[in-house]
Amino acid sequence: MTTRDKADLYAVDLSTVVWQAAPGSTADDRIEVAAIPGGGMALRNPADPLGAVQRYDEREWAAFLAGVRDGEFDE
Repeated sequence: MTTRDKADLYAVDLSTVVWQAAPGSTADDRIEVAAIPGGGMALRNPADPLGAVQRYDEREWAAFLAGVRDGEFDE
């Protein structure tokens, strides 16, 4: 697994990426994710699509998914 530099991740134009959300969710209760061309993932709030977008390299995204699977973010 390769890790991209943060500056490289934030330099990628996301205007053509496909944003995805969980089926059945609404803009008020979801986040959207998109694959960054060349590797990595982007995360945004669909209620503010022109707002801040967080970007994660492959290792960070894998750690996040592992935390989700392990219940780390459950209330």
